[in-house]
Amino acid sequence: MADLIPASKARALTAKQFGHLADVPPELEWLANIPNAKTRRAYKEDVNDFSHFAGLQNPVELRTITRAHVIAWRKELEVRELSPATIRRKLSALSSLFDYLCERNAVAGNPVDGVKRPLANGNEGSTPALGTAQARKLLEAPPEDTLKGIRDQAILATLLYHGLRREELCRLLVKDVQSREGVMHFRIQGKRDKIRYVPVHAAAQRLIEEYLAGAKHGEDLDGPLFRPVKNNRTEEKLNRPLDPASVYRNIVRHYGLLAGVSVAVNGLCVHSLRATAATNALSHQADIAKVQEWLGHANVSTTRLYDRRKTRPEDSPTFKVQY
Repeated sequence: MADLIPASKARALTAKQFGHLADVPPELEWLANIPNAKTRRAYKEDVNDFSHFAGLQNPVELRTITRAHVIAWRKELEVRELSPATIRRKLSALSSLFDYLCERNAVAGNPVDGVKRPLANGNEGSTPALGTAQARKLLEAPPEDTLKGIRDQAILATLLYHGLRREELCRLLVKDVQSREGVMHFRIQGKRDKIRYVPVHAAAQRLIEEYLAGAKHGEDLDGPLFRPVKNNRTEEKLNRPLDPASVYRNIVRHYGLLAGVSVAVNGLCVHSLRATAATNALSHQADIAKVQEWLGHANVSTTRLYDRRKTRPEDSPTFKVQY
């Protein structure tokens, strides 16, 4: 064995640390192995919710759970009047944990298997999408005579023309706008760190170039593409990416109210712009498989939630009624 694994000059782990890691329960391994911080936080809350319901005192007690416990929890979630989507997510989190425990031979089976979950709306997503005129009004809302206005218009165009998630937008670096076969593309780091390349729309490219010329960080290739215009306290320019929450609060919500779009579109959010891009592309005969790849969806069933071609208002019998 000594020949196969030569001793290193300096051991990175102390003997105590090595022992502690060897004793980590698989329940905690599962949580630590979820790469997305938001998913990890949500799943942790969901499993803690179940643990509190079942009165579990430590992770090892999860191994005593049966399907009857899970069904009782599902009924309790229904009594709390949680949405079907929330109940499905909570059951998915618990199922993911038990799948991992099965892999580690910590439990004999997954007690969530066979537990019926609330039906999801598989026909259409709940996120509101903008109409063409509303999207145009939102794009034209930022002022064109200030750097912030030029930046915000470029951001809105990036969201509306390419269907990016707000986290993906905030992660874009200057060098992520790059030429591929003579066409400008975004190099996008999506969920689970998957990389995809999306051609840049000409209108968005023009606005981004105008923004970079004004902000003067176009040569900072490793720096964030979209940045705060300045520090409100010191007036200094900031070399950091935008906060995803500020994209909603200070851009989408702000200009939605300013343009009057928020009044007409109940629940307008950053994801609405992603839904708008997908819905618009599908309505103009884009191939759904291409849209799936474009949006970075792992499953085409998610993309179908944006396919509203069968429910277009102009095709409704309402407009066939005549008196």
